[in-house]
Amino acid sequence: MSQRIIVVGAGIVGLCVAWHLARSGAAVTVLDGAAPGSGASSGNAGAISAGSVAPLAMPGVLKQVPGMLLDPAGALHIPPGYALRAAPWLMRFVASARPARVAAIAEALSGLLGNAMEEHRRILAEEGALDLIRETGQLYLYRDRAQYAKDAGGWALRQQHGMRIQFLEGGEAIRELEPDMRGDYALGLLIREQGSSVNPQRQAEVVARGVERLGGMIRREAVRALLTEGGRVAGVATAAGPIAADQVVLAAGAWSARLLAPLGLRVPLETQRGYHVMLPDAGITLQRPVVPADRKAFISPMEGGLRVAGTVEFGGLDAPPTSRRGALLLEDLLKAFPQARTDGAAGHWMGHRPCLPDSLPVLGPVKSWPGLWCAFGHGHLGLTGSAPTGALLARAMLGPAPNQNLMPFAVERFG
Repeated sequence: MSQRIIVVGAGIVGLCVAWHLARSGAAVTVLDGAAPGSGASSGNAGAISAGSVAPLAMPGVLKQVPGMLLDPAGALHIPPGYALRAAPWLMRFVASARPARVAAIAEALSGLLGNAMEEHRRILAEEGALDLIRETGQLYLYRDRAQYAKDAGGWALRQQHGMRIQFLEGGEAIRELEPDMRGDYALGLLIREQGSSVNPQRQAEVVARGVERLGGMIRREAVRALLTEGGRVAGVATAAGPIAADQVVLAAGAWSARLLAPLGLRVPLETQRGYHVMLPDAGITLQRPVVPADRKAFISPMEGGLRVAGTVEFGGLDAPPTSRRGALLLEDLLKAFPQARTDGAAGHWMGHRPCLPDSLPVLGPVKSWPGLWCAFGHGHLGLTGSAPTGALLARAMLGPAPNQNLMPFAVERFG
């Protein structure tokens, strides 16, 4: 008989895991209190960045901590009222910036993400939706070499793991690629082998339909707890009652730690509260995501217009959005494209990206609780990592065994 597997979470990661499990013959049920892909998976920048192996915490990050706490306009901001609660996470974050640890993190991320574009293409080809991804690269903008020097270590690490970068010197060289760029950026970094989704919400819906096409079920049902029996996880509790399973995959994003805590598992999971603004008619044309280095906001052309997405704010799962964060994104847009029309901005969206201090997701089995598997914590790389995570976890659960070593992603690394 087919294994009965419950996937907790219908974000893009959970959906890709479910797609691969169903494709491999498992009897899959996806449970989520919200519609498929309606959380952080719908509001991301659309970037598919296989070469993004540099963790958020790089050597020297300790010098940036005061800015995180004091600068409300910073790219990564921790409001003073949340600083005490975030302190244990922040200590782990700084500790993970040791050079040897950074090298190990990059190695693990390279193994996970290296074939991301191929894995996305594989799912979308089978679902007849290859039009969802655009493979025109990504363009990063720096004002000068001095500004680039602050990020040079991260770019060098990416290059060590195979990223090929084309350096564009001068504004005219940049405008040959993106003629509408009018800001005073004099250095461009073009990464041709990275791509983007033109509609992350539709992409999640396509994968969800694929799960059902393959025989899986998607139920609008919130999971309240993981159920245990005989020393193993044997199902989940919902408002409608318990649901038994042979195996459970926890892919509940930023809410995953709450479900693990009753099992005695403490995971330092924080929410990177990310924002975006949609402009249905910005009056500019882009061929690819453009990323001004100032706050590293992604300016992405999409089916519904231009999306400006980014910033990282810590504030927990329950606090309301900070309107100023969305306004900052429009400032980032105008620095590169001062002629852009912003009067039609369609609201300021905020979503919760699950973030771990070492920038590695939690993937694989939980040793102390047989029957439980994890697939959460991808941070700002949720879309990128979703398709390869699905392929990796399905093979680890159902065979044949993957070549990728899951140990660097184990939940046990947090003690």
